[in-house]
Amino acid sequence: MRLKDRVIIVTGSAQGIGKAYALRLSEEGAKVVIADIQDPKPTADEILAKGRAALPLQVDVSSEASVAEMARKTIEAVGRIDVLVNNAAVFANIALKPFDQIPVAEWDKVMAVNVKGLFLCSKAVFPQMKKQGKGKIVNIASGTVFKGTPRFLHYVTSKGAVVAFTRALAREMGAYGITVNALAPGLTLSDGVKNHRQQMEYHQSVVQTRCLQRDEVPEDLTGSMVYLCSDDSDFASGQTIVVDGGSTMH
Repeated sequence: MRLKDRVIIVTGSAQGIGKAYALRLSEEGAKVVIADIQDPKPTADEILAKGRAALPLQVDVSSEASVAEMARKTIEAVGRIDVLVNNAAVFANIALKPFDQIPVAEWDKVMAVNVKGLFLCSKAVFPQMKKQGKGKIVNIASGTVFKGTPRFLHYVTSKGAVVAFTRALAREMGAYGITVNALAPGLTLSDGVKNHRQQMEYHQSVVQTRCLQRDEVPEDLTGSMVYLCSDDSDFASGQTIVVDGGSTMH
């Protein structure tokens, strides 16, 4: 119960890796806000059925009004915000393609969710964290940033921005007792990836680059997430932890 009574917002947690984060954080005692553009209620109900605390909120992280409402409703319901996990991202429904075939509208959508969403959510929770004198922001980057993965330029670019965002925001937040770190998964067998034919074709070649040559599953990431959300990481800020089986050595 390393996170007993912590209030943690996890964006994009109705399904996939985000859901795995939410379930594990709940197991560690956190009150988890399931914030997703998809229906957040089934995941929240799963947590509530185990006698734990969860708050489902339907949120569009690319909308300033929507994330402001997310922060307001969280404070109204549970009185504080201890951790924000910026997990929501456009990924599994993107087709791999040469960079010159990426439509501008698709590029803009990826940036709106994967980059602007971090900015808007961090901005929304900042007043409450500042008031508390402590808080944590955990951004989800990607191991692809350190490889230069081809045919995925907009996604890789957006996740590179997450690393830069993390470092720059950490410099600003330290004065308020707020840490900002990033977690960078490798190619993980979430449901979205399993249903993405191109990603599965690419998957086996990725496994061969790892020190630990096996599939990466969402549960491989949750221990590092607990660390970043707990007091154990209180003196770490501006860092990116890569969890990809040793494919990337950063």
